[in-house]
Amino acid sequence: MKVLVTGANGQLGLSLQAGSNAYPGYEFLFTDIEDLDITSYDAVEKLVLSFNPEVLINCASYNAVDKAEDEPLPALNINGKAVQKLAGLARKHSFGLIHISTDYIFDGKKGTPYTELDEPHPQSKYAHSKFIGEQAIHTARPNAAIIRTSWLYSEYAHNFVKTIRKLAMERDELRVVSDQQGTPTYAGDLANAIFVVLDKVNNFNGVRTYNYSNEGLTSWAGFAAAIIEYSGLDCKVIPVTTEEYGASMAARPAFSLLDKSKIKKEFNIDIPEWQESLKKCIKELKKEE
Repeated sequence: MKVLVTGANGQLGLSLQAGSNAYPGYEFLFTDIEDLDITSYDAVEKLVLSFNPEVLINCASYNAVDKAEDEPLPALNINGKAVQKLAGLARKHSFGLIHISTDYIFDGKKGTPYTELDEPHPQSKYAHSKFIGEQAIHTARPNAAIIRTSWLYSEYAHNFVKTIRKLAMERDELRVVSDQQGTPTYAGDLANAIFVVLDKVNNFNGVRTYNYSNEGLTSWAGFAAAIIEYSGLDCKVIPVTTEEYGASMAARPAFSLLDKSKIKKEFNIDIPEWQESLKKCIKELKKEE
């Protein structure tokens, strides 16, 4: 199977690259912005015609959540319009599409885990752009899997885990938001789930949406405290409200726990608890120190 991956130099793309070694029967082509501009229909179609993928995994995303409030166009172009192009090409050239979306499409007011059937209510320009991307896939109707995830981190690129570890080495205490709850997701675990879906997506006969995060529930403050503890660092976490923390322009959901029943049932996937995956990631980070 030939698999084209976009956004290959981000956290998830790099995790897919690392995991691809376990799939010798697949031919992966990993691309990022310097190789492929996904906002260009012609550029993507040219590569599709030359490589002839059976599945495209779209990891490319504009993730500057606060910046998108002042500059919404880049987010809309990458998260919305580019996805529309990819979905159209997937339908035209009959290849499967796996697209990564976000828990931020929900408003966080439900109070119980969000299922795939819950109606999105995006509260920020970033979240709106991601929802537009989802809608574009449903309109084009290729064989596609939309996978919504949350609080992604890894040993690669820039992320919350790396930031907290760095700050905890420099400071005695950190103020971290405690009234936003969700689930940290290790990109390596998400990559493993994507490899499972990869074999099935061309048989979907349309678009299916799935939730995937690690198991469990915490706050950003709880997540930070665990990062510090598992790293063996001495730094106190001071829980604060979103209002007390300030500085964030974009609204974020107060509660975005995702119900993973569907993906676990359909693909027989075992999902680790977030604490266990965090320990695994920190172990990898310590090897680099």
